This record gives sequence, structure tokens and C-alpha cells, in this order.
Amino acid sequence: MSTDLHIIPLSDWIDTQGKPLVIAGPCSAESEIQMLETARRIAEIPQVKVFRAGLWKPRTRPGEFSGVGEKGLPWLSLVKRETGLKTAVEVADALHVEQALKHEVDMLWLGARTVVNPFSVQAIADALRGVDIPIMVKNPISPDIKLWLGAIERIYAMGLHKIVAIHRGFHYFEKSIYRNAPMWEIPIELKRLIPELPIIVDPSHICGRRDLLEVIAQKALDLEMDGLMIESHFDPERALTDAAQQITPAALMNMINQLVIREKRGSIDFENKLEELRTEIDKLDGELLQILAKRMEIIDEIGEYKNKNDITILQMKRWAGIIQDRLSIGTHLGLEEAFLKQLLSLMHEESIRRQTIIFNDRANNELNR
Repeated sequence: MSTDLHIIPLSDWIDTQGKPLVIAGPCSAESEIQMLETARRIAEIPQVKVFRAGLWKPRTRPGEFSGVGEKGLPWLSLVKRETGLKTAVEVADALHVEQALKHEVDMLWLGARTVVNPFSVQAIADALRGVDIPIMVKNPISPDIKLWLGAIERIYAMGLHKIVAIHRGFHYFEKSIYRNAPMWEIPIELKRLIPELPIIVDPSHICGRRDLLEVIAQKALDLEMDGLMIESHFDPERALTDAAQQITPAALMNMINQLVIREKRGSIDFENKLEELRTEIDKLDGELLQILAKRMEIIDEIGEYKNKNDITILQMKRWAGIIQDRLSIGTHLGLEEAFLKQLLSLMHEESIRRQTIIFNDRANNELNR
């Protein structure tokens, strides 16, 4: 999987003074008073450059507050006039795009529920053809980087090159303190595929509760993400949607001031030491790969031997013994048990796959005789 996208750098179209971009505002626009009161307080935070609010809210069940819709667009215009903040809103179909552009909203974003549907993304992309406006694309609900990448590519194909990815976490069935699992490896992989793509993190939707926001926000900055989108409401306890994950503008200012922005580059001595350590890792990785290749060669020999002697591929007693032995050795060496189990499981799956091929080849040869 490779890409050839040339994204316009964030610094070329919004002035953040070299700091991470911060977008803030209520989950939902509820009233003109709520929007203005929240925006006025947020405008006092120098790091915040964009005011966000949801007008069309995709809700899981009917009857829940689903946003004020087009009625809230003049409120966003008023926010921009009074505070000077840029404005951003989520769009879920072509009509939303048309209405938002008519009211000169500065930035649009595609939500997680929209990104899972390529038909919806394409309809929005078609509506954006020829428009010069920054577009933010949230990750899909499921941990599927191809869906995320595909949505970005559809927007890019319409000639929009001011694109930002928003990492808002992924739905995960295992119990967790988070509303949506961070799964940092996925946005990191997206960054590897499109190095120029800015990625900002949405701690509000990852956490689902305000007491965890700072930890995730700091983690995002430590991983060199390009900014944060945080939900803020002047009276979060009375918010009509996602009250538990919103914070007051005062709490937002305090949190932002507590965050540490680490230098991407250190002194020459630091860089030299870092390069030395990275070189050592490269060497060890090469040795690991050689050992894995040798291990698989022996696995193939075992497969051939089992095949010739009519012994089954899977031998549970042997596998259970391996797990117990390797976990004992690995944990003694300081490795985490969960990591070891994943690693052993992957190696076992590959061993079974290779031995199955050997058995299938023998069966096919006998059929063809």
C-alpha cells in the first residue's frame, strides 16, 4: 500500500506560530447564547485558532438530540465576526456541504460514521470539487486504515490539498477506560504512508470523560501529532450531547498550559547518541529477521517430516508446553506477557500456514498421479 499525495503543509494556510493547532468548541450547537458565550471564553485562549461545533449530529437512536442543523450556521458566522476565530463544522452529505459553504464556514470535517461509507465520502467529495477549503477527515469507527486512507484520497482527487486527518480512536470490544481505543499504531502508520499529512488528535472522543483528556493530549504531542481537537462548553454539565467529555474554556486553558511541547531536535551530542542507538536497533532487527528466517526453515523441515510420517500438523500438548516455557523465559527477561503471547501466536499461525502448504502440496501431487 503506497500513496503519492502532496498535501499542503498546515503552516501554509493557518498561522499557529509553530505550535500545535488547537481546535475547540462544543460537541453540539444548542443555541446562539451557548455558542457565543463559549466562543468568547475560548477566544481568550491564544493557542486556539479554530472554533468547532456540530450542527448535524448522527445519533445511534432516534429521538435523541440530533443537532439544530442549518439554523446554527448564522451562529457560527456570528462567532467568527465577534471573536476572529476560524470556524469548523461536520458535514455528512452534499447538502450539508452546500449550506456550510454558503455561510462561509472556514473548515469542514467528515465524521467517523461517514468515513466508513465510501458512497457518502464520494458524494461529499463531489460536492467539494473546485472548492479551496481545508477538509479534516476523522478515522472510521473500525480500525481500518484503508477506509481512512480511501476517504482522504477521494477528497484529494477533487483537487483539495489542504487536508488534515483527525485521530479520534476506534471502537473496540475489549473493556477499556477509554470510550474509543487510541490504537496509536494506526495514525503512526498513516503518517508513514503520507508524511506530509497533518494529523490532529481528538482526545474528547478517545477518552469519553474529561478526567483523562490531559493524558491523551500529552501523548499526542509526545508522538509529534500536529494538534488537538477538544470539546469545550461553557456549561458542560448541561450539554445536550457528550456532556461527560466536554470541559469548560477555563479548564481547557489550564490543560493547554500544562502540556509540554517537546523539542523535535536536540543538540548535536543528543542527535549523535540517538543515531548510535537507532543503528544498534537496526542491527538487532537484522539479526532477529535472520533468526526468524532460520526458524521457519526448521519449521518447513518439521512439516516435511510430519508429512512423510503421517503425523498431524497441530499438536496441542507440544504447543501448550512452548507457551508455558517461552512465557517463563520472556517474562524473566523483562518482556510483557501480553506482548509475548501476541508474538508467539503470530509465529504459531505462520508455522501452521507453512506446514499446511506442505501437506496440501503432497495431497495435490497424489491426486495428479
